[in-house]
Amino acid sequence: MNSSWAAPGLWGAWAGGGGSPLPTAPPAVVEGRPPPPPPFWDSGLNQGLSVFVALALGATMLGLGCTVEASQLGAQLRRPLGLLLALLCQFGLMPLLAFLLALAFALDEVAAVAVLLCGCCPGGNLSNIMSLLVDGDMNLSIIMTTSSTLLALLLMPLCLWLYSRAWINTPLVRLLPLGAVSLTLCSTLLPIGLGVFIRYRYPRLADVLVKVSLWSLLVTLVILFILTGTMLGPELLATIPATVYVVAVLMPLAGYACGYGVATLFHLPPQCKRTVSLETGCQNVQLCTAILKLTFPPQLIGSMYMFPLLYALFQAAEAGLIVLAYKIYGKDFYKQDALGGEEDDTDISYKKLKEEEVLDTSYGTVTAESHGSVLMESAQTAL
Repeated sequence: MNSSWAAPGLWGAWAGGGGSPLPTAPPAVVEGRPPPPPPFWDSGLNQGLSVFVALALGATMLGLGCTVEASQLGAQLRRPLGLLLALLCQFGLMPLLAFLLALAFALDEVAAVAVLLCGCCPGGNLSNIMSLLVDGDMNLSIIMTTSSTLLALLLMPLCLWLYSRAWINTPLVRLLPLGAVSLTLCSTLLPIGLGVFIRYRYPRLADVLVKVSLWSLLVTLVILFILTGTMLGPELLATIPATVYVVAVLMPLAGYACGYGVATLFHLPPQCKRTVSLETGCQNVQLCTAILKLTFPPQLIGSMYMFPLLYALFQAAEAGLIVLAYKIYGKDFYKQDALGGEEDDTDISYKKLKEEEVLDTSYGTVTAESHGSVLMESAQTAL
């Protein structure tokens, strides 16, 4: 079994044939090389990192709740387009992509679980920022992010259990802490609910908290990279197999492409296609990092929690390239496309559905005017 995911100095990592996670004595000092560093899981820095990850996750979920208006929840129950897209993209496509990539590159169980967990996560706040930059449908973006987060309470442990069966004979998967994962997910309901309440009672404060949570996304990733380098040393990234880097590059890219394909199948307008694409590829890496850091025994984690950080780096870089391409080429292209088919009745957009929620279908009455003209008077009723 490939044990390269074991971090330098983690002498409680995988030892023995078959990958049995037995703690062993520190390796002997090799002549000409300095002694390995002591294990980090008992250090105060590691405890501080765990607290920081938990606080960062709470801030992210609070900001997510502040983007939700209570009136939108009832509307989505009547016209659940965003809910259905979130269900299909986040818990249909992304876990399957993660599973196929883990098999295709023959990842060991430690790396495979990290990849699967990241693929099973709901959408992240980064997608909301990127959707705004590409002139996407912000209502659809927020609804998809919120819906996938709520659906994750049930579907994330289910998908993780289902796709991890390929590695069922390994110790890590046999000890998979699905109960702790579910508990961590349930703990996010409190900040989300608080955010919804703040949006309802104090809209201006909610706007401020949303901006704070979006900035915390960037700050959290930077601090995690710095603290990880401090704890495990700069040689950590060199110990991660090249195949893991390849998966971290391909997975968000494939998510963006599959999301755009799903939106095309639904005949969504261009702004919704861009939104669904970014929502599919952008994962909640803060949630993934928190689950890996808080629910798995640190002796078994090794450097496994580095994968969501790598994924965050590449998903942001690739999304940035999409935004850049749109700013340079996309606006003129979509303007011409809109002039050619602006009134396409086959398009099903969240905006159209939202308008239908406010105004019901018009049957109309016909009245005659002078010179034989006919005027349609809408008899529209509010829902």
